[in-house]
Amino acid sequence: MNVKKEKQPYFLVIGLGASGTSMVKFLHSKGETVIATDIDDSKIKIGKDLAALGIKTEIGFHDQKTFNRACVIIPSPGIPITNTYIKTAAALGVDIIGELDIFAKYNNLPVIAITGTNGKTTTTSLIGDILKSCGMKPFVGGNIGTPLVDHLMNKGKTDVIVAEISSFQLDLSNQFRPDVGVLLNISEDHLDRYETPLAYETSKWSIFKHQMPADTAVINESIKKFDILSKKLKSKIFTFSSKKNTLINCNAKIDSKNIRIITQKLNYTIKTDQLTELQGNHNKENIAAAVLACLAIGADIDGILKGLEIFKNLPHRMEFVKTIDGISFYNDSKGTNTDAVIQALKCFRKNIILILGGREKGTDFSLLVNDIQTSVKTIIAMGESRTIIKNTFSNFCPVLEVQTMKEAVQTAFDKAFKEDIILLSPACASFDMYENYPQRGNDFIAHVNAIGNK
Repeated sequence: MNVKKEKQPYFLVIGLGASGTSMVKFLHSKGETVIATDIDDSKIKIGKDLAALGIKTEIGFHDQKTFNRACVIIPSPGIPITNTYIKTAAALGVDIIGELDIFAKYNNLPVIAITGTNGKTTTTSLIGDILKSCGMKPFVGGNIGTPLVDHLMNKGKTDVIVAEISSFQLDLSNQFRPDVGVLLNISEDHLDRYETPLAYETSKWSIFKHQMPADTAVINESIKKFDILSKKLKSKIFTFSSKKNTLINCNAKIDSKNIRIITQKLNYTIKTDQLTELQGNHNKENIAAAVLACLAIGADIDGILKGLEIFKNLPHRMEFVKTIDGISFYNDSKGTNTDAVIQALKCFRKNIILILGGREKGTDFSLLVNDIQTSVKTIIAMGESRTIIKNTFSNFCPVLEVQTMKEAVQTAFDKAFKEDIILLSPACASFDMYENYPQRGNDFIAHVNAIGNK
């Protein structure tokens, strides 16, 4: 069989979540022939909406022939390229590309792209607010929720793109070149998707791989192998750090009360104790990265300070819920890996009742042992990983297994005393019990409020 003769001039988009659906509509708007497929039969309504536009859909199943005959396959970020249908088509010569390269082909505005294991969404939102305070008109999107191709369909008066970028998006990037790339941190995560921690680290660093000398890389200098890997970059480098051993030549030096910004054009100290929405060392690093990125794109310090002052932290990220009988509840549902939980624990340091658990991602929970011994009185374990959590931590503190969020909140409250902290910071994905982490956080809040209303 001559496979090349069977190829059809169509794009195949796999997955009809927000990014996949937007990609289908964008390519269709450009006059391309598109087929959309999603194995989830709950996407039938989306399929009907696309069919009404004249777009062919295959919902509830995948057809290997459709994959094999495409000229290009565009998987949504949540779909691994190790998918059998994709691998078979790729072996026959079908091109596999990602949404970032489609965006790069059509975008003509400067781009600030932010990646890292933790803090991406907070930093992306912060940069967007700062640029608005500087009189700019940013489009804020990407992995944060609004697909990048949405900007291409509704350009408006935008003058800069601020994009949260995941490692999954970077894995299929062969052309994406941000004017300013930001790497916040790297800690163990997504080992259900990557064969080794090194593969995940390599993915994160690849945000800089297409940058040129005119571009800027903003990097946390305390990231492992920074000295070696940063020397391979072609772009200008701005660094930030809160580690004492990396502060000598840093462009943003973080201590307990200040961030000192030092560039060729600026020497300024930001007092962080006045920024009540962004407490904790991890948020100081987010601030430092955001400030350096905005300076690199041409923002002025007065506008930057104004943006920092008006910024409101995002839901489900160390979000204070309420205090009941002297017991304070915090929602950190976005804490889906061990490093995020460590940062959350450091905000309080003691008297914590910690709600952990969900769908684990090849997680090494033992990385939490030292901080849990220091800060946590009791663990409430829930979700698919509750038995693993109990086996890991039962020698260090009491671990109570529960079935539901309602039971988790009530059990934590029953065990708490005045001035204790009840913290939801799961170190796990939410997909065993919820559609996403916001739904999990909202369920936590609802049950906390139910206690307060009794």
